[in-house]
Amino acid sequence: MWKEENNKLNRNFEFADFSEAFAFMTRVALAAEKMDHHPLWTNVYNKVEIWLTTHDAGNIVTAKDQLLATKIDAIFINK
Repeated sequence: MWKEENNKLNRNFEFADFSEAFAFMTRVALAAEKMDHHPLWTNVYNKVEIWLTTHDAGNIVTAKDQLLATKIDAIFINK
């Protein structure tokens, strides 16, 4: 589940292996680019951590972040 702290939405994802994690990141990148909204994230082997905040709004969580989080959840569920 997404957690909101320090003016950011944060969630960790775990996959079977690096290829699955990277495929997920690719799908998220395409969705984020369409929204002109770019997450901060890390990837180590099969783990991906994502932080969402809206830079144009002063680095706070906005509806844009909530929408991207919902899209990311859908991508994760449909992997």
